[in-house]
Amino acid sequence: MIHGAEMRLEKKVDVPVYDLSLIRGIWEVRVKKQRQKQKKEQERVEHSALARIEQQWQYRIYCKTLKTSERNQLHRYLERTSLTDVQPCTEAEQQDQTDQQDQKDPDQNKLIFQLNGDRWTDFPRELQWMTYLREWHVRGTKIRQLPDYLALFTQLTVLQIPQNAITELPPEIGKLTELRELNVSYNRLSRVPPELGNCENLERLELTGNHNLFELPFELSSLKQLVHLDIAENRFVSIPICALRMSSLQLLDLSNNCLTDLPQDMDRLEQLVTLFVHKNNLSYLPQCLTNVSTLKMIVVSGDQLTCIPTKLCSNPDIKFIRLYDNPANEEKMKKKQKKEEEEKKKEENKRRRWREAREEEVKDSREKEFIEAYVSSLQDRDTVPYSTTKVSISCLL
Repeated sequence: MIHGAEMRLEKKVDVPVYDLSLIRGIWEVRVKKQRQKQKKEQERVEHSALARIEQQWQYRIYCKTLKTSERNQLHRYLERTSLTDVQPCTEAEQQDQTDQQDQKDPDQNKLIFQLNGDRWTDFPRELQWMTYLREWHVRGTKIRQLPDYLALFTQLTVLQIPQNAITELPPEIGKLTELRELNVSYNRLSRVPPELGNCENLERLELTGNHNLFELPFELSSLKQLVHLDIAENRFVSIPICALRMSSLQLLDLSNNCLTDLPQDMDRLEQLVTLFVHKNNLSYLPQCLTNVSTLKMIVVSGDQLTCIPTKLCSNPDIKFIRLYDNPANEEKMKKKQKKEEEEKKKEENKRRRWREAREEEVKDSREKEFIEAYVSSLQDRDTVPYSTTKVSISCLL
């Protein structure tokens, strides 16, 4: 029995060993083919007439629910999209008609949709048939998500949706290839979809005050036309890699995040003009910033900054601004925050939580507006103060 046990222990088992890189390569090819197949199917569905027929029927059903006056008003509003196809005319007649329309209603040709107020919890249903719109301006509502039909608005150039309750951007936003401006500041985003990288005409992207946002997808590297990137008041611990690949970037706002250092290849941003990095945990600025010849303004927090390249702070062509927090204001803010926390514990209900969140967002946006206004006032000065301390003044009338 002992001899048999020893034989079993000495028995060798052959384990096949494979090259994992080959297996990974095979799976990557399969995944790529599957994605291409899904993309072709999606394009086929989008070009199909079934979606338009369904939309037309939904529109007719919706019109049945309206009163005659409301239906006529909607028809007149939608009529603008078909006026150009009614009757051909000469260029001179077209110019006369354009001038007359501009005199009657200058905003008519702008095709702008506006929605304001916390009574709105969703987009109006009739919006889905206004696919000719060029701009959306939605602010201060309780709307939590963008509509499913967003991809139909292929002519949209401006999407301004700040200070709402939006929790995510849908992947369909990548269909808005004509988009020039996107502002989703002071919402509740925790991520940005990689499909946004398909909006290659985007020139301005603002994601301020989404306090759960800490990264941007690498796919945004394809935004080569972007000149303005604002990701202030978030939870970034480092500059997103994609930001360093936005070759046309002129303004980069990284203020009020959790940065401890800046990368040594910041000089890849060869067209950078303005850099905001105040209210972070930076102790030094990298030497590579001196290589950016277009740089005209840097705003930093002077409390912790100990190492600064001489060329930056002594260059007459660069406005180097240090901001310092007022210690007295810090104590007041701590007391105020403590008091607010106690009040929240006493009266905790859904409506009050939402209103307090809204007040906090408005407060943050006002502080940012103050900094922007102050910095813009310094741009016209020949010299700037060595340091600046923000002082809050309240008046009782």
